Amino acid sequence: MEKFVILGGAKLAGEVNISGAKNSAVALIVAATMVKGVCVIENVPEVTDTYVLAEIINKLGGRAEFTSKGTITIDCTNLNCYEASYDMVGKIRASSYLMGALLGRFNHAKVALPGGCDFGVRPINLHLKAFTALGATHSLDYALVDIQAERLVGTSIYMDQVSVGATINAMLAATLAEGITIIENAAKEPHVVDVANFLNSMGANVKGAGTDVIKIKGVEELHGGTYSVIPDQIEAGTFMIAAAATGGDVVIKNVIPKHLDSLSAKLMEMGVNVEEHDEAVRVYVDKPLEKAKVNTMPYPGFPTDLQPQMVALLTKAEGTSIVTENVWDNRFQYINQLARMGAQITVDGRVAIIEGVGKLKGAPVSSTDLRAGAAMVIAGLMADGVTEVFNLKYIDRGYEDFVQKLKGLGAQITRRVVEDEEIVETIA
Repeated sequence: MEKFVILGGAKLAGEVNISGAKNSAVALIVAATMVKGVCVIENVPEVTDTYVLAEIINKLGGRAEFTSKGTITIDCTNLNCYEASYDMVGKIRASSYLMGALLGRFNHAKVALPGGCDFGVRPINLHLKAFTALGATHSLDYALVDIQAERLVGTSIYMDQVSVGATINAMLAATLAEGITIIENAAKEPHVVDVANFLNSMGANVKGAGTDVIKIKGVEELHGGTYSVIPDQIEAGTFMIAAAATGGDVVIKNVIPKHLDSLSAKLMEMGVNVEEHDEAVRVYVDKPLEKAKVNTMPYPGFPTDLQPQMVALLTKAEGTSIVTENVWDNRFQYINQLARMGAQITVDGRVAIIEGVGKLKGAPVSSTDLRAGAAMVIAGLMADGVTEVFNLKYIDRGYEDFVQKLKGLGAQITRRVVEDEEIVETIA
């Protein structure tokens, strides 16, 4: 077990390069299981989730390996298995995409319910509704979902609520179905568009991604090719918030500024300076931060995956801020960890009320999920004294070279082995 040790107080300054989008990469790696040929996917973040998915593909009879930094080569020509057991998929949420991909390829998928961060109920009913509309039946036995169809036939699918996972899963299954599928009330997130572009580059016919209506004309098979993952808007947003939190001056490079509009607008509302360039944004602070109201929403609204980081930042703002979580039902589990550092936050259901305290104090804290872990790091960078962040397995799922990138900006952060005598349970 390891921990981060952070000495707060340093103002982040300099330039940082953003990696490929984790949320895109995990979907593209799974989508490659539908391709009979070699897929070369570039700009892939080397994080736990992408490594685990490569391992899953190898266990299913395909071949997947990182052939150079940020490049994974996948050949699923001889993929011969449609069953992914819990020991394969229990570590990550993105394994749910195997349902749509394997169903599309084999007309049969047996996939254990996925793991990943636990911050609320993540039902798969919308996924199953889409598969049923395409002609599949399903059963659930000991957390193993068995989905099968004699053939998949294009149809109209209406999403009862906006869901990134269900939209991508429906898109995957429909790609190799007969006829035309129309997905209405589809998610519009950048990684939904990235999946569609990847599929099209491999021979699919997907139109409308990025709008709320996606139209897929089924094809008989997909071919290999090369594709590059879009930049990670959540990693970029995390560094933007970290720059603001430390009163720093940071240029975040290799980004698509449009994807960051909702965060940029909110930071500017708080008094943070944000300058947009072609493939970069500069964030710097020259005055006290002001309070804000934040409502998480599906894209292009404020991302739920930046909510914990924003809450950490708002502890520094003057006055009372309000954050409403509209995507997940229990994403404030980390609040008690911030309270250890002196934060004054009250949670009522999906609403967090943050009283600005100006300065946090270093303390031992724990990551409760991926983005909450990033929030703890930001809090540590802001705080007086030393902060220790435990339970790094969550952070490792989604941030590539996190310590090295922060050090490059002047952060005083190290990664160390937890000694036996340290009682981690006291901060869990």
